[in-house]
Amino acid sequence: MHEYLTWILWILIAFLCGSLPFSVWLGKLFLHADVRQYGDGNPGSANVFRAGNKAVGALALLLDVAKAAAPVGWCYYNLSIRGLPMFLIAIAPVLGHVFSPFLRFHGGKAIAASLGVWIGLTLWKASVVGVIGTLIGIAFVSPPGWSVMLGLAGILISLLVWMPEPFLLSVWVAETLILVFTHRSDLRHRPVLRAWITRRLNRRK
Repeated sequence: MHEYLTWILWILIAFLCGSLPFSVWLGKLFLHADVRQYGDGNPGSANVFRAGNKAVGALALLLDVAKAAAPVGWCYYNLSIRGLPMFLIAIAPVLGHVFSPFLRFHGGKAIAASLGVWIGLTLWKASVVGVIGTLIGIAFVSPPGWSVMLGLAGILISLLVWMPEPFLLSVWVAETLILVFTHRSDLRHRPVLRAWITRRLNRRK
């Protein structure tokens, strides 16, 4: 019974950590602005950057990653939780960010929190590939939601090559479904090359 209560407690802690809207709080504290009035209207670190402060944006991004990485990494490496309980703990911060009770359950797109989960589970192995894939997507493809999908594809490849564990693959599937949901408006449009690429291609013709 004690073990079950421990699992439930950590699932709740992970969800609560993920639900902390650092971008909104930092925006109000340092910028005296609601970052949801910028960009895509989501309470994420990208809109802190758009609000005009790179230092605060970087801090918000770091905290959004850490709020997922910390509880997931602690449970996975220090408490050695595995199986279904660990799966639920790994998904909880992402769901917390998307459905934050601090924001009346209207959260963000959970990109940074999702990255934090992979740092917590694999340290650099899957997370670095995911970041590289996303950055390549941002540089070459629009709309942005497809960049996130490219990052997830990179994570999947790294898992299949280095860590083909059913547990990690199940986390990837669940996380992908959540991110498809949060980026559904972007994914309704087919991916297209960025304007700078098409201009270069047209010059060569």
